[in-house]
Amino acid sequence: MKSKNWYIKQIKRKPVQMTRYTVQAIFLFFMLYVGIEFYQFYMHFTTGGESPFVERPAAVEGFLPVSALLASKVWLSIGEFDAIHPAGLVLFSFFVGGAIIFRRSFCSWICPVGTVGEWVGRLGKKIFGKNFEIPTWLGWLLTPIKYMILFFFISMVFAMPVYGAIEFLNQPYNKISDVKMLLFFLNIGGVGLIVVGSLFVLSLFFKNFWCRFLCPYGALIGLGSIFRISKVRRNEETCTNCEMCTKVCPSRITVHKVETVNSLNCNACMACVEACPKKDTLEMTVVNRKVSKWFIPVAFLAAFFLVVAFAKITGHWETIIRYEEWKYLLPLANEIK
Repeated sequence: MKSKNWYIKQIKRKPVQMTRYTVQAIFLFFMLYVGIEFYQFYMHFTTGGESPFVERPAAVEGFLPVSALLASKVWLSIGEFDAIHPAGLVLFSFFVGGAIIFRRSFCSWICPVGTVGEWVGRLGKKIFGKNFEIPTWLGWLLTPIKYMILFFFISMVFAMPVYGAIEFLNQPYNKISDVKMLLFFLNIGGVGLIVVGSLFVLSLFFKNFWCRFLCPYGALIGLGSIFRISKVRRNEETCTNCEMCTKVCPSRITVHKVETVNSLNCNACMACVEACPKKDTLEMTVVNRKVSKWFIPVAFLAAFFLVVAFAKITGHWETIIRYEEWKYLLPLANEIK
């Protein structure tokens, strides 16, 4: 058990990272709460009303990126905002569009999968004394996988005509796609367990394995970094090549070897900036102007809450599906294909 003084020293030494860990934990437990609420919502309909009714939490739609990708196609094509899973489209649009400025802040600050991946990596470090490094050649082979998965989904969406996307969005399957996701995890089979177990073991040895090599959502969000509006700069004249920046990077970017961190894997966690022992050697910049190490995370979280609040106020958060339709659809969830 760590002492109180240890935590005080950590907060003073790396306040942004300690804040990030706290924010991660809050969002993870919030999503667990959302999951429990959603399960109770589902059980009310599958038990014929014997379980008490709980309002469906719209935040669960954040786990439906494929549906949101199709909805964004319709929205951008004809201006029709998805009314089936509006919260999913709001979150998807913000995380992908906001990445132009905030990079992959979503991945390092609020993504529950990313949080669990980091925690598993820390567990692995405690067990083995370190996180292992993937050979460079293997890293080059693994990196394209998430972009190949992303290309598959994007090409599928682009190939689908707008009327086809609209038809899909209004089909029963899409309406209960969140329930389908719930049922998958409730009734996970042998293959699913093998995949999840393998990712867990790989994450123990190689920190953030899923995020670095396999997550297509993170790959899509990372594309916002191409515009290079925000990036970490390294002052080569004052750098001592201590490699502390590279050691703490959760994405394993070799920060100490580059002048600017342009990698699409940079998730703006600020770990490297905070770990640097030389003042003004590593700095976050926005439009080539130095900003505080707090700027990106604070701006990202503030924008996130403002976008969600605006969506709720303007009626772009709650689904148009009503109780009677849920009552009909949910008992048939296992049969709907």
